[in-house]
Amino acid sequence: MSATSEAAAIELLGYSGYQVVNLRQVTRRLNLSILTARFGRIKPTEIVLFYRQLALLLNSGIDIVKALELLQAQTSSRRMAATLGEVIAELRGGNRLSAALSKHPELFSKTSCRLLQIGEESGSFETTLKHLADYLEKEAVAMKSIKSAMMYPTVAAVITVVVMGILITFVLPAFNDLYTALDADLPAMASILMGFGEFLRSIMGYLAAILVIAVGGIIAYARTPSGKYKINNMYLRLPLIGRVIHLKELARACRSISMLFYAGLPMPEIIRLTAQASNNAVITEAFHDVEQDMVRGEGLSRPMERNPIFLPLMVQMVRIGEETGELDTNLEAVAQNYEVESEDKTRSLIGLIQPTLTVLIGLVIGLIALSLTSAMFSVYGEGF
Repeated sequence: MSATSEAAAIELLGYSGYQVVNLRQVTRRLNLSILTARFGRIKPTEIVLFYRQLALLLNSGIDIVKALELLQAQTSSRRMAATLGEVIAELRGGNRLSAALSKHPELFSKTSCRLLQIGEESGSFETTLKHLADYLEKEAVAMKSIKSAMMYPTVAAVITVVVMGILITFVLPAFNDLYTALDADLPAMASILMGFGEFLRSIMGYLAAILVIAVGGIIAYARTPSGKYKINNMYLRLPLIGRVIHLKELARACRSISMLFYAGLPMPEIIRLTAQASNNAVITEAFHDVEQDMVRGEGLSRPMERNPIFLPLMVQMVRIGEETGELDTNLEAVAQNYEVESEDKTRSLIGLIQPTLTVLIGLVIGLIALSLTSAMFSVYGEGF
């Protein structure tokens, strides 16, 4: 049989009616199916679909174990199928779904598992599943919009670098050999580019080594608490794109607080879970500070007001929500407002980047083409 761990294999065999006397792992050659079952990527949309389909099956009266078995059988993701197999084994062992899912934090966040636990305890599990799916779907759409916005500039920049590298390191040297054979002198512009190309080729190995070391160092530094904080803070301070990142993070936080408040969690726990769910260390630390102030007896809006990371609209709507008891509704409105603003700024940013990159690409390629054509004309001129 196939299982992701020895314990999971024993449980699955036991629930199938077998008594395990001896269990031995079979060593096999590298198998792509095993790798994908353990490390395959699961898209956020697949998690959303899982919650929606589970809510639908439970609403139709199907037992939760049977519902999970149906979802396991129909999923196309090997990793999702393996994960659901372990979750089913946990449920058959007497655990709740929230506890079983919490053992897979790389797929199911602490916030999601806590919400499901509240739903299990309050008897509104199916409704909680639907709200959670709506929340995660909006998160996935927001992240997808950022990735889509940055796709064109990234691709254009990579293509520009590749084209420049090919022209300087391969095309220009070929012309150099031709001019040497014709005993002709290159124009100044072509000579400069040729020298630059030769210089790049001579240090290519060093550049590659420096690049690998630099990237590795940055990645290692970004994994330290102080490094992550400084890099995330730098992201927020970037011109144009920093504002977009800031708005996206605050929109996500507002939606998280709104959902958790609606579920009835105590406010300090809401802020703690929101801090843990943030992708930005600066936002996380700001919410931790707010949580500490709330434990000391302050409300939510006053600590937020003291920290400039929380924008005025968010602080004002939190204050009104505290007074009216409609914090979830107010913060959902703030989240929508920030998302609309970030989308507008993203479109403006793309509108600025596209023509700028086009002009830069044209200038670079035009400069190289001009140097080549001027060299050709000089050869023809000397020939005549």
